[in-house]
Amino acid sequence: MIDRPTILLVAPTHYDVSYSINPWMDPSRWASDPRGMHGSALRAFDQLRAALEGAGFALEIASGEPGLPDMVFPANAAVVLDGRAMLARFRYPQRQGEEVPFARVFEGLRARGVLDHVSVLPEGCYQEGAGDCIWDAARGHFWAGFGPRSSREAAGVMARYFGKEVVALELATAQSYHLDVCFCPLAGGEILYYPPALAETSLRELRARVPAHLRIEADADDLRHFSVNAVNLHDQVVMTRTTPHLRTALGERGYRLREVDLTPFMLSGGGAYCMTLRLDRRSADVAPMAMPSVATAAA
Repeated sequence: MIDRPTILLVAPTHYDVSYSINPWMDPSRWASDPRGMHGSALRAFDQLRAALEGAGFALEIASGEPGLPDMVFPANAAVVLDGRAMLARFRYPQRQGEEVPFARVFEGLRARGVLDHVSVLPEGCYQEGAGDCIWDAARGHFWAGFGPRSSREAAGVMARYFGKEVVALELATAQSYHLDVCFCPLAGGEILYYPPALAETSLRELRARVPAHLRIEADADDLRHFSVNAVNLHDQVVMTRTTPHLRTALGERGYRLREVDLTPFMLSGGGAYCMTLRLDRRSADVAPMAMPSVATAAA
């Protein structure tokens, strides 16, 4: 097991935008200058790596695979907590090919002692990793998105595997196809989120659990900038180049932003959080629950 903040990245050697499975993906723009776009992606990745190291993270960098361009988004590969990893099952065929190479990556991490245990979801249960199952360290539970990609029943699987409460939130728009596009717990207990992305019942659940002074509402411009899709460590926030609105809102709360131009990856519908996966997270030092609960905010 590791004892410092550590993130998994996947090198963008084989990254491109050649298909569209979410509203943000723009294969035509990539095709207009594939060599130039790929060069920009390599430079953006290097800038992200530097920003993460500057924020205090150690990095594990895995290789991608030809023909699997979205492996560059390892947040979707697994959920990791307390040295345990639950590997993803992808809904779309374009990403299902990632499951075998990511299994090799995680088995390698287990063999090296970075992880203690690696498991897989039941057949037919779609769950797309930490992009749809986000640990909230301030509250000691997961927030799990379902609808566009992940199955509602995946929340129960996660609760049983990790022994932690999972609060399931229904995603209401195609643009927020994963929870991490529109929802980000922060170290101070705040939740940065885009309200229109959540179903009304899920908004009620969120507001019941998180007081108003800890809720930071993003707007449509913040969403377009993929600014909610951010990586946080203590007072450091690594994110795409953001808006004046969020720069001010986060700065006033004491967060220090490290902004990176991730435009090449935004063409695939991803930002800083999508491109990372925390490997070191530990749950709060509290007595385990006798029966993990699942609070499902859905009609």
